[in-house]
Amino acid sequence: MSSIDAVADMPMNENVTAAPPIAAPQAPSVGRTGRRLLGAIVALGCAAVLLLAAWMTPSESGLGTHQQLNMPPCGWVAVMGMPCPTCGMTTSFAHAADGNLLKSLLTQPLGFILALSTAMALFLGGYTAATGSRVAIVLAGFWTRRTTWWVIGIALAAWVYKIFSYRGLV
Repeated sequence: MSSIDAVADMPMNENVTAAPPIAAPQAPSVGRTGRRLLGAIVALGCAAVLLLAAWMTPSESGLGTHQQLNMPPCGWVAVMGMPCPTCGMTTSFAHAADGNLLKSLLTQPLGFILALSTAMALFLGGYTAATGSRVAIVLAGFWTRRTTWWVIGIALAAWVYKIFSYRGLV
């Protein structure tokens, strides 16, 4: 008799209860020093991005600012005649870092949102580095599957907007 048959022939005991569910493994708790260090790393990274954006001169065409970093022109524009999903991001960041938020928004809406998010992350990272606060951990808990879909939708809408503005339709 196979083991499957043996199990099938076993009498059912109604007093047997199901095993308790197994809890998902939890990430190790980061202490105050770890939070401070992580906050400092985030703040420094965000500061570097924003300082670099402030150093650059935004392109008047709404894209191409990244070429100041010795990067090649956008291949999508060269080959397909339309901007890629990230076209205008560097220009948008440069406008935002210069304090021209409306120009940043009109250049690339997602770039504007990311530039503001970078500034907020700089603030939160600095605050966490200074105080050891858990505020960043609490805010990270708000990132859900629904939030991810919203971000994807906003990214697609920003790309469509960029295509329309590149073609002079907006």
